[in-house]
Amino acid sequence: MILLEQEKGVYEVLEKLNIFYKRYEHVPVFTVEEIRNLDITIPGGHTKNLFLRNRKGDKHFLVIVSEDKDVDLKRLSKLIESTQLSFGSSERLNKYLKVYPGAVGAFGLINDTTNHVQVVLDSDLLEKETINFHPNVNTATVNLSVQEFRRYLSAINNPFEIIKFSSSQI
Repeated sequence: MILLEQEKGVYEVLEKLNIFYKRYEHVPVFTVEEIRNLDITIPGGHTKNLFLRNRKGDKHFLVIVSEDKDVDLKRLSKLIESTQLSFGSSERLNKYLKVYPGAVGAFGLINDTTNHVQVVLDSDLLEKETINFHPNVNTATVNLSVQEFRRYLSAINNPFEIIKFSSSQI
């Protein structure tokens, strides 16, 4: 198995933090729907990860929601008290998280050395036993306990906000 540098960095951080994880290798997937169609079973909460920016482009957000949620950007901007939100470009994504579209996830935060990106986390995910993210590539999925994920979030020091959403649409 050959690992790319961006993936190796994830495992180095997890091991440094003594975080137990399980890695699942698969074909490249770009959407939640594509991962559902894989011929493997990956337990736990699956996530949808959105890299967003405010109107001025001076604030960036990594929104992590349960895979079954649709995100209304106008409503979300009000919830997080931001100006109008839109998707960040692939250039911005690379600048802050050093990942490419299709590989966006919580582990990209290890590359945000200035802690610029704010995390917005769906509280429903914290009710799961385990949670899944791409390890900065879309050819694998990492499963870890929610407790370990919270420890990871605390260790990387990016600001984060946990929001309780009452319906399937944010």
